[in-house]
Amino acid sequence: MFKVIPLHRVLFATTAGISLAAASFSASPTAAHADAVPQTRPLSPFAPHVPTAARAADHLTVTVRGTGGRDDGRFELECHPGSGSHPDVEGACGSLDRGARWGKDPFAPVPPDSICTMMYGGPATAHVTGTWAGRPVDATFDRSNGCQTARWDRLVPLLPDLR
Repeated sequence: MFKVIPLHRVLFATTAGISLAAASFSASPTAAHADAVPQTRPLSPFAPHVPTAARAADHLTVTVRGTGGRDDGRFELECHPGSGSHPDVEGACGSLDRGARWGKDPFAPVPPDSICTMMYGGPATAHVTGTWAGRPVDATFDRSNGCQTARWDRLVPLLPDLR
């Protein structure tokens, strides 16, 4: 037959097992591996933890059209340290750094198999070129549907806030 075990004992045993597993991952290396060179890699190809030499090349050109004139123009942006003609250098660089995730390209197009609402966000377009985290960037943006508008909005304040 089955033995009934109180729920609090099951939870305690599970929690204890997880704690032991976590402790084993965070423990210091054994003596046999103490002289090994630690493996390091940046968090992301677009992460703020990219080596300084690659970060020095963070330079983007942002060209915006179709906003009705209020935010149209061509802007230069350099990060690490921040400079350029972009209207919000600090905000744009900060948002790109905060949005960086392992394996995620902040400039990636909407996947072709995406299901998007047909909500038109306006005629604005943007073209971003240059280098970010040592990688080339050549991305176009529009607000033709819900997915494209959400992609644009994720890059505000690099791109103008048109909401």
